[in-house]
Amino acid sequence: MNLSDQLCETARNQPEKTAYIFEDRETSYEELERSVRQFAAQLQALGYKKGDHIALILGNSPHFIIGLYGALRIGAIVIPVNPLYTPHEITYILQNGNVKLLLTMDLLVKKMDAIIEKLPHLEHVIICETRSDAAFSRKSDKMKSFTKVMRNTSGEFIPPETKKEDVALILYTSGTTGKPKGAMLTHKNLFSNAKDTADYLQISGHDRVIAALPMFHVFCLTVSLNAPLMNGGTVLILPKFSPQESFRLAKKFKATIFAGVPTMYNYLLQSGKGSKDDLASIRLCISGGAAMPIALLENFEKAFDVIVSEGYGLSEASPVTCFNPLDRPRKPGSIGTNIMHVENKVVDEFGEELPPGEVGELVVKGPNVMKGYYKMPEETASTIIDGWLHTGDMARMDDEGYFYIVDRKKDMILVGGYNVYPREVEEVLFSHPQIAEAAVIGVPDSNSGEAVQAFVVSNDVEMTEDEVLMYCGSHLAKYKIPTHIVFLEEIPKNTTGKILRRSLREAVNAR
Repeated sequence: MNLSDQLCETARNQPEKTAYIFEDRETSYEELERSVRQFAAQLQALGYKKGDHIALILGNSPHFIIGLYGALRIGAIVIPVNPLYTPHEITYILQNGNVKLLLTMDLLVKKMDAIIEKLPHLEHVIICETRSDAAFSRKSDKMKSFTKVMRNTSGEFIPPETKKEDVALILYTSGTTGKPKGAMLTHKNLFSNAKDTADYLQISGHDRVIAALPMFHVFCLTVSLNAPLMNGGTVLILPKFSPQESFRLAKKFKATIFAGVPTMYNYLLQSGKGSKDDLASIRLCISGGAAMPIALLENFEKAFDVIVSEGYGLSEASPVTCFNPLDRPRKPGSIGTNIMHVENKVVDEFGEELPPGEVGELVVKGPNVMKGYYKMPEETASTIIDGWLHTGDMARMDDEGYFYIVDRKKDMILVGGYNVYPREVEEVLFSHPQIAEAAVIGVPDSNSGEAVQAFVVSNDVEMTEDEVLMYCGSHLAKYKIPTHIVFLEEIPKNTTGKILRRSLREAVNAR
């Protein structure tokens, strides 16, 4: 059984049940299954088959769900991509990921025009119409209308044989090498984590889950999409997060679960747009992606009379590994305990398990752990050792089996829930002909949690901050662009030439 087959089974058992609500319109499981099967049939009619790579560059929408489950239905490998990425970033992923077909939206046609010519192996770009006034002109014969593709009912769908170890998804996550790494998740990885998460959080057909996080991110993909659809629940699709719309959706459709990153909870709390009545139907708020400040957690719970429970996960683990149990009071500041069938432990530099209370690296083992990094065997070998996924996060465990993250992945910056790795930004800075050295760190930011700050050594004494920021803007997604550039005569390093980021942070804190 895989996710797409499970959807078919759910539609067969409860066809009239509401699968999702989008723009206040309800769509049944029978309708969703029909669209998924039709899209899968059209993919086959276009010549796509098991193992082909299909990318989704879409916002939260029915198109994403149909595209995801339709592609999985024919055994294709899906690559979700952040629509906010620049053409430069998208091109790398599509090239590295050997993408043959791209499903995107009309609002991104201009961005796609800049990409298509660089991708000779890209056979089709299917454009999803999202607005009546966003008509697109086809500059390439590769472009097709999603609506017209779906109208073409010729040909029957022939389901391929898929195995649980077949790769279903490749999630590109920024790496310390400066280039994104593609985590290969199998059908078993995705199915097991969705099922185990649903069982652990008691997600059932009675639940209505708000999908406010971006669907291209594995947090939303598993917790807010796959888990509820697996058990006949209803997904309340929020195209773009906004406090006002979140409150409205929760109240009107009696949402029971909300999942978000701490920044979202802060926006909900500070917006002044909602009340306890708006969230009266919510039984569980889920927080992940970053450590939630205890003060924020307590203030949010007091303001809205709900429980916020934290969990932990990473793309390489599909993603959930830990969560605060629902059968006892959760521990503020903790990421919880092992979910079903997943084992976490804290180890020293030699891989030996540490006793409770001691800090070491968090490692994970279970059916949710990725197959490896796409086309990166060395990275895979150094990340998965003896079956254990090394997260790179420092953690400790208490006497009751609750885990606590002590520090995030080394040097990672979390901007509004999005991961930014310093090396990726530094590579762009280094590519500027007048920049000799560069270093990037995260600094506290009241709006996004953290912001990117860059330190550069320039060969041009007249170089300005605006010039550097403009250069970054042409190569990086908006949330990765530094908010401030500091010019230095030399970047502090240790005796081996390694950048001393701690010294940079201390300099910022001393100001």
